[in-house]
Amino acid sequence: MGTEQGRQLASKWAKTEALLSHSRIAPHIPPTRMFSKVNLNSMLQSHGMVVIKPVRGAGGNGVIKVSKDAGTYKYTYYSKTSSFSTFDGMYQSLLSKKSSRRYLIQKGIRLATISGRPIDYRVKYVKQETGQWAITAIVGRLAKPGLFVTNICRGGTLLSGSEGIRRSFSSGAVGSKKSEMRLLTQLSTEVLEGRFPGIGQLGFDFGIDRNGKIWIFEVNTRPQ
Repeated sequence: MGTEQGRQLASKWAKTEALLSHSRIAPHIPPTRMFSKVNLNSMLQSHGMVVIKPVRGAGGNGVIKVSKDAGTYKYTYYSKTSSFSTFDGMYQSLLSKKSSRRYLIQKGIRLATISGRPIDYRVKYVKQETGQWAITAIVGRLAKPGLFVTNICRGGTLLSGSEGIRRSFSSGAVGSKKSEMRLLTQLSTEVLEGRFPGIGQLGFDFGIDRNGKIWIFEVNTRPQ
């Protein structure tokens, strides 16, 4: 590949802001804010479930799911869930789990599942010697039983994108979902390349929720 990995862009926030500037892409980005006590409380009031993740990080490291349901606050870190009767109690405990790195809060998406296990998708997009971009893979990542993160390094199972869509929805959904992922990949790359020249390969993390809507969770500039 001519660009040798290309430019690295670690900040999830910078990439999210760039994608939100495009009217066709923005509806597919879950509402996202920087982590703070006030933002966490208001996001939980609005969405009921959120995911907290480091602004710089990969492999599902440090990702925490937080929820509020009927006055009970919970967070899940890897496979352990802790419950609290107050927001303050939950928040203080949560601080002990997260490191001093900067985090962001993203609306939690209730993903389509296979046998109760959430599935999401990785699309790899690589700039060829010719300067043209090409999709080199669309794969599904099925969470290990009991986990909400799908990363392969956390015990997730890899399957083809087509098989993942077929088993979590139907055979009839495969073509349309994959073509929408391709279109969002192409549009997003145009935005990111315009904002951050020099990128050479991207890994898009897509989710499809239980209603069939496609979400862009993250764009990795050094896809694993």
